[in-house]
Amino acid sequence: MSKEIERKFIVANPDLIPPSSKSHHIRQAYISSNPDATVRIRVCDEKAFITVKGRNTGAVRDEWEYPVPLTDAIEMATKLCGGFAIDKTRHIVCHEGWKWEIDIFHGRHKGLMLAEIEIPDIESNPPLPPFVGLEVTDDPRYYNSTLSISTDVIDKQQMQNR
Repeated sequence: MSKEIERKFIVANPDLIPPSSKSHHIRQAYISSNPDATVRIRVCDEKAFITVKGRNTGAVRDEWEYPVPLTDAIEMATKLCGGFAIDKTRHIVCHEGWKWEIDIFHGRHKGLMLAEIEIPDIESNPPLPPFVGLEVTDDPRYYNSTLSISTDVIDKQQMQNR
């Protein structure tokens, strides 16, 4: 078992995001969005994974991830989940030696931009880049599993005023 320790922020100023070193197209479907046992199918470019995550305790949660054949992932997403509910482009950028993942959502979540950083331990306190705004690590509305069943786009004004 591994632990994922991740902080999440709303992108407040996209104009300040530096050029990305890599970008990936990501689609996700959720077999289970239960907070105690989230099961996700992810297609990242042409690779596929199944991921099981436990309940968040702040920024920390258990995580297991395994590669699966791309055709199996697409079939599971289609037959078990009704298709991919999350569609986003992930840009990898660096800020003061730390790797940030900027997710720009498409489809029904168009307009939502989130910045995530995985940290080695809960005591790590990376410097925040100028493009991030409000931290939403503990706000379940911004979990991808919640977004996958949400029918509404989180209002941009609401994001900025939180």
